[in-house]
Amino acid sequence: MPRQLPGDVPGFVGRGEELRHLEALEAAVPGGGGVRLVVIAGTAGAGKTSLAVHFAHLVRARFPDGQLFVNLRGYDPGPPLAPEAALERFLHALGIAADAIPASAEERAELYRTLLAERRVLIVLDNAATVGQVRPLLPGDTGCLVVATSRGRLSGLSTRDGAHRITLGLLTESEAIDLLTTTTAGYRHRDDPAQLAELARLCARLPLALRIAAERAAARPHMPLADLIADLRGESSLWEALSTDDDVEADAVRSVFAWSYRALPAPAARVFRLLGLHPGPELGTGAAAALTGHAPRQIRNYLDLLAGAHLLEQTGPARYQFHDLLRAYAADQAHQEESPEEQRAALTRVADWYLRTADAAVRAIQALFPSHLTRSSDPGIEPLTFADSGHATRWYTTERGNLLALARTTAASGLEEITWQLSATLYPLHDSHSAMDDELESARLGLAAAQRLGDHRAEATMQQIMGYAYRKSSQLGPAAECFRAAFDLHRELGEQIGMLEATNSLGRVHADRRELDDAIEYFEQTLTLAREQDRQGWSAIALINLAGAHTEMGRFEEAAELARQALELCRRADIEPRMHVDSLLNLARALRGAGRYEQAEDRLLEAAQILAGGVVFHSLEFGVLSEQAALALARGRSEQALEIFWQCVNLTRLMGDRRREALIYDGIGQALQRLDRTEEAADFHRTAVSLARQYANPFTLAAALAHLTSALQRTGPSEHALAARNEAEALLSPYSDSQADALREILTH
Repeated sequence: MPRQLPGDVPGFVGRGEELRHLEALEAAVPGGGGVRLVVIAGTAGAGKTSLAVHFAHLVRARFPDGQLFVNLRGYDPGPPLAPEAALERFLHALGIAADAIPASAEERAELYRTLLAERRVLIVLDNAATVGQVRPLLPGDTGCLVVATSRGRLSGLSTRDGAHRITLGLLTESEAIDLLTTTTAGYRHRDDPAQLAELARLCARLPLALRIAAERAAARPHMPLADLIADLRGESSLWEALSTDDDVEADAVRSVFAWSYRALPAPAARVFRLLGLHPGPELGTGAAAALTGHAPRQIRNYLDLLAGAHLLEQTGPARYQFHDLLRAYAADQAHQEESPEEQRAALTRVADWYLRTADAAVRAIQALFPSHLTRSSDPGIEPLTFADSGHATRWYTTERGNLLALARTTAASGLEEITWQLSATLYPLHDSHSAMDDELESARLGLAAAQRLGDHRAEATMQQIMGYAYRKSSQLGPAAECFRAAFDLHRELGEQIGMLEATNSLGRVHADRRELDDAIEYFEQTLTLAREQDRQGWSAIALINLAGAHTEMGRFEEAAELARQALELCRRADIEPRMHVDSLLNLARALRGAGRYEQAEDRLLEAAQILAGGVVFHSLEFGVLSEQAALALARGRSEQALEIFWQCVNLTRLMGDRRREALIYDGIGQALQRLDRTEEAADFHRTAVSLARQYANPFTLAAALAHLTSALQRTGPSEHALAARNEAEALLSPYSDSQADALREILTH
């Protein structure tokens, strides 16, 4: 159950009328009546987030299935959070494994709505800039409440989605004074109400400015409030002279920022402005230390000082973020007070820190891919180290948003070497977390940087990674072009490890297209290169891929022998457990094809035991389950197959993988046909056909159509059976392997 709400605002003051309005809206539609959506609109610094979070805490007990919260960063200096990225976070919070989150925004939204159906969840969408950021995050059912905050009106949500809008104005004078006195309580003796009113006016009665001013007053308990007001009034006059903005509220906020900033000790002020150059939405102490040039133990004191002055917000243990207005102000101060050389040096330091920490994380997770770092680190940089893969994974999950923002910033700043090395280093992390969006954009940035450098070795690496990203997003043509370019570059450079990686990748593309002879040729090249270099991990990968291709060709004895060799190599070289499972799974498929069912079952039980030991890969778990179902079907145990297929359905829904779901519904249909439940079988085959049209390749669609034809023919001749058969035959025409021949035989009976 997700519980993502930030902590309630301490000493929340005012907004009584707005809270009563929100309570009334929430109570007006108990349990339904359409998607419940409230938009809290208002100027920057008006306290929209504080009100939304405070209200959410008041009503969260009415939403027993949890709370979701996301900052859409619509007004940050950098790009806003894309809806598909927000959906990815929510799906993960709702229990979907990272490698099971669909690739497209539409599929993510569908899965999100499915998961929220018949649940009561409170959803807070903070800092939305456009309707397009909000609409994909709306549930389809009526039991949830969505609260969105924005500086804009988001009128489209009212007209199309039935949103109720509350416009947040300034605090009343009495509310503003209450906020000042509440924040300073226990630090100051009674201040003159007239002076408190004057301070509130100078802060434009905006909560953000009021809290900063109150914190400064609390930190100087013996300084007369009149003196503080005089300082602020002078700062305000300065801003009025420099500003061309006619917005009085904006001027007031900037005045308060400047007032607090100039009161900081010089070293703390420099830390504040340099933090404004951080490219991502939040940062930890390690990144802050690298950015500012301080040691991690020193930076903590400055971060605590800034958080205490409400110039920085602490979001968790050793994690900090700016309000978007303060971040913009800090960056502006850096641009004014730091030379271009100092700003670039700060960006280079923090980029190098992230790059080297990412490299350490990759080393803790896997040993197959080499390090891409080519130079030694600055002596002042202290990257993190990781004791195990769990710690490394948690770091990546926490920093993922920062890493993509950093790649964009280094690319825009001309830090070409860091850009391509960062992209190359991050690939295994993106891949293991199925972060397809980040992987694709990062690869594009890295490839462009390598090409601008004219570094052929870097370009070869990035062509390979670009190919991985394209293949994962099912863009097989561009993927093959990248892999060929990578192979040619590696061959020119005499880099055989790069050549074998490229040949293996080209084999995978041909296998995806079901061009099996070509796939086998490339996998054999990979195996030869791997053995020449004594690369046992790559030898195992090539053998596994060869076994799979031979199984698809119907060469089951050859496939079984190749899978045995892969398994023996994994055991002898102590290669990671997931490759053990992959070897066992390919061996079981080949043994099933050869009719050696008991041996196949033994191999599947061994694979299941490895997975039960804590090796969490949903794709492998699905592979073992679906193969167990296929084996039961081959042995004539249709009821058992049906039961296992239903377990697979649950897993595909957890994974959000509609392609695999199509395969399973087709399998259910085959089991039902064997149980003479023909009409039910036809329904499942129809569903499989529908899913395969949208999400699967032509061969999978042809198989579903062939099995649908069989079911429809058993109920009697029909035009629907004829149409399904004709379409299946057309789809099968390019294929000449044994599985294609078996499907043609089904169509002729």
